[in-house]
Amino acid sequence: MGGGNGSAVTEFVLLGFSGFSYLQVPLFCGVLCIYLVTLLGNTLIILLTLLDPALHLPMYFFLRHFSVVEILYTTTIVPRMLIDLLSSCPTIPPASCFTQLYFFALFGITECCLLTAMAYDRYAAICRPLHYTTLMSQGACVSMVGASYLMGIITGTTHSICIFTLPFHGTNTIHHFLCDILPVLRLASVSTFWGEVGNLAVTIAFIVTPFLLIVASYACILATILGVATSQGRQKIFSTCSSHLFVVMMFFGTGTVAYMRPWADASHDTDQILAFFYTVVTPMFNPFVYTLRNKEVTGAMTRLVKRYLWSP
Repeated sequence: MGGGNGSAVTEFVLLGFSGFSYLQVPLFCGVLCIYLVTLLGNTLIILLTLLDPALHLPMYFFLRHFSVVEILYTTTIVPRMLIDLLSSCPTIPPASCFTQLYFFALFGITECCLLTAMAYDRYAAICRPLHYTTLMSQGACVSMVGASYLMGIITGTTHSICIFTLPFHGTNTIHHFLCDILPVLRLASVSTFWGEVGNLAVTIAFIVTPFLLIVASYACILATILGVATSQGRQKIFSTCSSHLFVVMMFFGTGTVAYMRPWADASHDTDQILAFFYTVVTPMFNPFVYTLRNKEVTGAMTRLVKRYLWSP
């Protein structure tokens, strides 16, 4: 194995949850179930928003792309995680680690940008309804989605190249279940100060800034809700935003804590628990949040079942 003292690293060891060997089989079963639910739930949303004309709206256009990215995001991590849970000494070649880190950053940043676009859509619908069709035209929606993917590609490419052009000698043990940016960066055999500063800058630009934009959008929405005369009207407006707001809090909450904590105070176990939530658990909740709490989606599901399963 590479990684001896002074020798170039030829493979990395992903420690993951290997310190809890008695939990590896239950974890494997639990993660596999979560992954299957995530795939099925997000695939259902994609089909509903494609097949039902009532969902051919900007909000569901963004939601469809968000579900696509959720599937790709979890597939970047979970299959490898399942294999490692069954291994006594999980290793990963540098090329595979590079690939995982690239797609992890790509899809993670794309999700942040899509959530911001979805918040802007709600702001336009509630706060500027007379200009909604202009603000959220088909061209505008396609541009926002395209920009989200582009930001993800640029960030993933920049991070991956900057990290994997560094020399890796000596230790090859990653205290994580995936090739995340900081755990890999800390293994480099040169100073990583500027790399960590760059990671902080990206976190501020693509996690903190989108989150602040979302907060600003919902502050305007809240002001509009308070200005509505009837409680029924306020409830109707709030119901259109609550699903998105719940997902935002789960995704950005854990992500911000994970990447904004001081490096000296970082705990490997805490890092993994936080990462487990925003990479494995949160994507499973999204289909439930957007279907069970949304009458338009549940109605589309009913129509789809009647059309394709109950039709004579």
